[in-house]
Amino acid sequence: MSDPIPLLIDTDPGVDDALALLMAFDDPAHRVVGLTVSAGNVGLEHTVANALKLCEVAGRADVPVFAGCAAPLLHPAPDAAEVHGRDGFGDVGYVPAARAAQDEHAALAILRLSHEHAGRLVLVALGPLTNLALALSLDPGLPRRIARLVVMGGAVTARGNVTSAAEFNIHFDPEAARIVFRAFPRFDLADWEATVAHGLPHAEAEGWLAADTPQARFYEAISRRTRRWSADRRGDRWYLADPLAMAWALEPEGAAELAERPVEVCLEHGPARGATVVDWNRQLGVPDNARILLRYDQARFEARARVALAAEGGLRRRPPTG
Repeated sequence: MSDPIPLLIDTDPGVDDALALLMAFDDPAHRVVGLTVSAGNVGLEHTVANALKLCEVAGRADVPVFAGCAAPLLHPAPDAAEVHGRDGFGDVGYVPAARAAQDEHAALAILRLSHEHAGRLVLVALGPLTNLALALSLDPGLPRRIARLVVMGGAVTARGNVTSAAEFNIHFDPEAARIVFRAFPRFDLADWEATVAHGLPHAEAEGWLAADTPQARFYEAISRRTRRWSADRRGDRWYLADPLAMAWALEPEGAAELAERPVEVCLEHGPARGATVVDWNRQLGVPDNARILLRYDQARFEARARVALAAEGGLRRRPPTG
């Protein structure tokens, strides 16, 4: 096998981030070279603690964790504690991880790792784009060193999950999202509407969570509150945005339908703030900058989630592809 692809994950854990990270840890074709952490789902103190704890549970003390931005670039934004719990991990009262985050700021770690793995690094952004926007402000040449950027964010026909038009990650820091979208000539976008089209069946997920592994036991506990919230409000399927984005990042050949279009972010205060505006008919005459995920192989997605929860002691296996 060729050398694993270096994978850098910018994240704000978060229950759905946690499953995405377990999927990344379990993939033999990629090597996670760092977690850069921002505020988002909850405050930075909690998101960093959650990243460290998840690494510990998964037996991945080798993965460095870097604390980053504690707030959006310009304007305050509400978190998602109602869904994820005040600590982002369901308020289960877990024992904190034994190790601490690195001293290096997340934005600086992004730049350093982009040099160390120039031309090969896959960057997956699962939370607000504040850390990445700051890194770009420090070094606008960053996109030239990134092989692929995958962003979980947006609602491509303005059917948002936090406002009538906006998805949470983009709405949390739309100024940062605009900086990133304009800086990268091409990026991959897995939005909220793709998430809704690829929900995981609650009944089957309950079975996956019964696996006798540290990952499954821990994830069952931290996701219990979110699963109940989801079942009460959203029905039979559990919408997990970050794992879908991660499945596409790890296995791009699983994409069944993509669309390339120009995407911009609305900054105006009001009902459209944080909306991702897609020029579907290419009327503005600007280049396409986003490759938008419309359909992904549902079986591959579910297999990756199931296998990541069943992984034992850091064993990394590739799930079936059918």
